[in-house]
Amino acid sequence: MALISVTYAALPGWQTDHQAETLAAFRLSCAHLTENLGGNGQAASLGGTASAWQPACVAAASVSATDSDARAFFESWLQPFALSQDGNPSGLFTGYYEPEMRGARAPGGEYEVPLLAKPNDLVSVDLGAFADDLKGRRITGRIEKTSFVPYYDRAEIEGGALRSRRLEFLWLAYPVDAFFLQIQGSGRVRLADGRIIRVNYAGQNGRPYVPIGRVLMERGQIPRDQVSLQTIRAWLDAHPSEAAEVMNTNPSFVFFREVTGLKPEDGPPGALGAQLTPGRSVAVDRAYIPLGAPLFIDTTDPLDGQPFRRLMVAQDTGGAIKGAVRADIFYGWGADAEARAGKMRGQGRAFVLLPRPQAAH
Repeated sequence: MALISVTYAALPGWQTDHQAETLAAFRLSCAHLTENLGGNGQAASLGGTASAWQPACVAAASVSATDSDARAFFESWLQPFALSQDGNPSGLFTGYYEPEMRGARAPGGEYEVPLLAKPNDLVSVDLGAFADDLKGRRITGRIEKTSFVPYYDRAEIEGGALRSRRLEFLWLAYPVDAFFLQIQGSGRVRLADGRIIRVNYAGQNGRPYVPIGRVLMERGQIPRDQVSLQTIRAWLDAHPSEAAEVMNTNPSFVFFREVTGLKPEDGPPGALGAQLTPGRSVAVDRAYIPLGAPLFIDTTDPLDGQPFRRLMVAQDTGGAIKGAVRADIFYGWGADAEARAGKMRGQGRAFVLLPRPQAAH
């Protein structure tokens, strides 16, 4: 990854963006920063710890909620850097959202597909604790006798590898609902009495994420230029006898936890711990980009093809998000969010904003 220092004039659309919305998201991040935010090289040295962000966070608390003042704050306290990887400044930008589906507290009737809590033998290891050149990288597995081995994959878990653990805490009606809930990482489960249960990512089995859209494309089931959340879902619904095998080609499996205390208008918590803000939060690869860092994205809108140029905050991660110029945009919840997230797959550029030297203030 390369960071190239630029001026704010190099960020297309910077002067017309609504940075006050991003300032609110940035303030939410400030309460959740840690001393191991990730990042690589210069990104890690400038913004990989909570202490690096503390002066900017203190200053942000007193900035008025106007776009002009928010813009002046970011320009004063943070330095923009153009991102590139292997000499290529262009990257892929996708979208995700918080789905809603029907469910129950106990199995029965149509509700036979369980959501699983995180098992207590799932172990995540920070490789950076063993070697400096591995900082930001983790592996996940389990202890078997005296060996550390990969955790069960999706097919094994779906086949009953964890059934005796009694990890089930909610039941859904459709396996495809559970599959897409795992891809999104959070969701809203509506019970028969109208109550909404919020669930959120609790852990992942450490297996690589394999996009089944690519699998269906390679098998000739969906044309390359038509792959989206909507077309994948339609194919799975139309081929119930083949759906399980296709979903199992993705060995990644996500475990959930119930989240309480959230209002309906609150976004779910991301990997950083801060609540996600629709249109202003992104998931990144923390091996390259520190969590909590603002990221200016220049790409296109998935519905009308117009420029999408916006300052966002890196507050989440995802199994499919790999690389420096790669981000997953959180669109929120509801039909519009689903439509945009499902079709979002655009090329573009990204700029990361990192703290300036304190001496400048």
